[in-house]
Amino acid sequence: MVVHAERPAEPRTQPRYDVGGVLLDRPFRIRRLGHFGVNVDRMDEALHFYRDLLGFMVSDELDVGGRLTPEQRSQLGSKPTAGYFMRYGTDHHAFVVFPRTAFAVMRPEPPSEITLNQITWQVGSLAEVVEGSRFFEERGVRVRRSGRDTPGSNWHTYPFDPDGHVNELYYGIEQVGWNGYSKPRAMYNRGFGERPPLPQMSEFAEVQTAMADHIDLESGYRFVETAPQTFDVDGILLARPFKIVRIGPVRLFVQDVGRAREFYETVMGLTTSATVTWNGHECVFLRSNTEHHSLALYPLSLRGTLGLSAHTTLMSFGLQLANYRQLRNALAFLRDRGVEVRSLPPELSPGIDYSFLAIDPEGHAMQLYYYMQQTAGASHVEGVESLDGWPETVEPRPDTFGGESYLGPWG
Repeated sequence: MVVHAERPAEPRTQPRYDVGGVLLDRPFRIRRLGHFGVNVDRMDEALHFYRDLLGFMVSDELDVGGRLTPEQRSQLGSKPTAGYFMRYGTDHHAFVVFPRTAFAVMRPEPPSEITLNQITWQVGSLAEVVEGSRFFEERGVRVRRSGRDTPGSNWHTYPFDPDGHVNELYYGIEQVGWNGYSKPRAMYNRGFGERPPLPQMSEFAEVQTAMADHIDLESGYRFVETAPQTFDVDGILLARPFKIVRIGPVRLFVQDVGRAREFYETVMGLTTSATVTWNGHECVFLRSNTEHHSLALYPLSLRGTLGLSAHTTLMSFGLQLANYRQLRNALAFLRDRGVEVRSLPPELSPGIDYSFLAIDPEGHAMQLYYYMQQTAGASHVEGVESLDGWPETVEPRPDTFGGESYLGPWG
């Protein structure tokens, strides 16, 4: 194995885009991996795995059956048409499971081996989504669509990567509050099927309008935990001995690692943290913020060598647990319940020490871990004392927009 550190930054071209007063090479800056999903046919088994065993809470159901033509329905047989949005915290969804065959007949453009639903990247404002959409189109990047979907209410645009994986750039997402109710369907009137004009009303104003229209704000979906909450998890009684606290990284098998890396660096703006040469195969690790990597690229030829499912280009998806004790408990909990667990060579997961794979009923691998190495800017920064003569825009620093921040919705 050969490990290569992050390559030196290339000379910066003249910045072209004003992003919140900071001059960047693209009109957006990805802040974090927002949500992810897989498409499955064995929906009941998938729900048991992701909801009952891993602990994701269902926040909404979406049945696409009504969108299918009679011809499309005839191709489904007994395959499901309903999918589920899931969360571990207050974001409306961090993970989705959607009906694979139903989506395939509705959207035949992705290759059949792409069973991941989408890779979503959160940016800091609605303007970044709208300008990002134009940026992709100007560079010939194929975009599925732009607008705003419900459930979830996040504004977005969907570019494809060179292998056909769907990415999503989005701003804001519906927040599920202390009482656990998702937004009522009566409030879905603010969806958009195309790039929206700016500015738009705030989420707060939307809620005020709904209240004025006498919409019952507690008429949305509410998840109820049915399993006994008997595990003492660091002082809290839960239904399983661990808690998901963060998602990612996404690890993909791709046809051409160099081509995929070029897309995610130059178009999406991710930064390569490291490359690893393992058994002659180059693997690339890219970050969006301070984590070591939120995306990893591996050659497709490695899939069989590693003994992973040949039906998907997803190598694995990461689920971070709260601490090391919970990771050990999760391993025992899932093993005891018949889940296939396994490991891969640790050289293929730089930045993570202890982890294991839990295999879902259709062969998708979930990487459970508790620690991800963090990367921070190393340069010394001096403060500015004067309050006069500030420039209209400023140059970015290596860690501008890095770290955790409030990502909205802003109002």
